[in-house]
Amino acid sequence: MKKVSIILSFLVLLVFSCTEQVEGEIKVVSPEEMQTLLQLDNVQLVDVRTSKEYKSGYIALAQNIDFMSPTFDIDIQTLDKAKPVLLYCQKGGRSAKCAEKMIDLGFKKIYDMQGGFSKWEHEGLPYKKK
Repeated sequence: MKKVSIILSFLVLLVFSCTEQVEGEIKVVSPEEMQTLLQLDNVQLVDVRTSKEYKSGYIALAQNIDFMSPTFDIDIQTLDKAKPVLLYCQKGGRSAKCAEKMIDLGFKKIYDMQGGFSKWEHEGLPYKKK
């Protein structure tokens, strides 16, 4: 009888965990994981730093949408909410706040790079300058 109740409890837990719908998801990734994600089709790479920071160095193909800009809420909505978004800032703080805001705006899949551009640069990964 005890085995039956354990099995039933497990099945109930399994059913509820499988049927839970996720509105949006944020995943924190390393620079190496980010580099791999950049190889996928249909990803949107966004640098949320200021334009001055962006010009000093950025990851190729990144579009600059300044999180601190008064037009940020309008600018970020030009992205496709259904496609994955890869975010980074200088050290990880702004991109984490941006990711939360994007979930509230209805974006489905967001990858936030841990350590930001500083870590990307420190690890010797490729970037461009304007």
